[in-house]
Amino acid sequence: MSPEVGAHAPSLRDRIAAFRNRIVASARFQRFAAAFPLTRPIASRQAQALFDLTAGFVYAQVLAACVRLDLFRLLEPAPRTAAALAPSLAMSEAAAERLLRAACALKLVERRGQGRYGLAMLGAALAGNPGVGAMIAHHHRFYADLADPVALLRGEAGVTELSRFWAYASSQDPAAAPAGDVAAYSALMAGSQHLVADDIVAAYDFRRHRRVLDIGGGEGAFLRVVARRAPSLHLAVFDLPAVAERARACFAAAGLRHRAEAFGGDMHRDRLPGGADLVTLVRVLHDHDDAAVRALLTRVHAALPAGGALLIAEPMAGSAATARMADAYFGFYLLAMGSGRARTPAEITELLGEAGFSTIRILPTRRPMLTGAIVARRD
Repeated sequence: MSPEVGAHAPSLRDRIAAFRNRIVASARFQRFAAAFPLTRPIASRQAQALFDLTAGFVYAQVLAACVRLDLFRLLEPAPRTAAALAPSLAMSEAAAERLLRAACALKLVERRGQGRYGLAMLGAALAGNPGVGAMIAHHHRFYADLADPVALLRGEAGVTELSRFWAYASSQDPAAAPAGDVAAYSALMAGSQHLVADDIVAAYDFRRHRRVLDIGGGEGAFLRVVARRAPSLHLAVFDLPAVAERARACFAAAGLRHRAEAFGGDMHRDRLPGGADLVTLVRVLHDHDDAAVRALLTRVHAALPAGGALLIAEPMAGSAATARMADAYFGFYLLAMGSGRARTPAEITELLGEAGFSTIRILPTRRPMLTGAIVARRD
């Protein structure tokens, strides 16, 4: 076989990794490592990690079943037995017991004695975050698209469930979407926004600004959190017309009609509203390919006054803390959706520089896995 075109001579790291892998792949070494006291804990952790990768799809479906059946809400008031839960779950006692034992294994539920089950810490966290539950319930579409991951990677999967759900990602005229087409994804984004919003307002002082424009801001969930932190800040959302109409209703319901407004349009085609000294893009850029991001950032730069700022907040790649989220989860989620990718802070910084921004800073956030943040200014 001819050498691979463009192949390089193996580096020292390559040679060490190859030696390591030959040893680890050896059945004889595996038996030794499992038996020898000093290597047994390592071998056990590696075996567990490999099994978790093998069985991960089952774990995800156990979680989905718990959310679909509202198990955490049922257990929130007090621990219950499988027999007591079975009627509420519309299944036999044996099936309820099977689900509860699986949930215990995943540390979502815990045994409390006398045959009762109660919420474990992970289950309690999910019960307190309905937005996370909504995202898990939404995953049945993603599971369908991942039924044949190779076809998805090769572009042979056809029209995906996620591309249908996030129709704006592939629509020729997103601004023409009727209200019924945006209701489901608008509600999903609004429900999952508060975790991200709390981390962003902790990382950036919005009180230094007079007016903020949240582009792609959906129903205004993020700005409603900002409103509590910066009571004198004027708020504006720019999103598709049908989504903007939902934002107006949400602002009114929150008592913000006097300081909040919503503009309808297509962020990639229509003129962006002026007058803001701060523009925010929250979980927007990673939905779009590089060409669309470059054009959008250039348009934002033109809409800002001298000294105005752009705050970008979204999941970012490039670190061990975010690798599973950015490269595994969003790598495939956005592929199924039809556009976009998670970018590193360096990649976003480069795109901002190309658009004319300067004084670009990466902001530390409480939970980098959920969101990173970058602020840039127009000179």
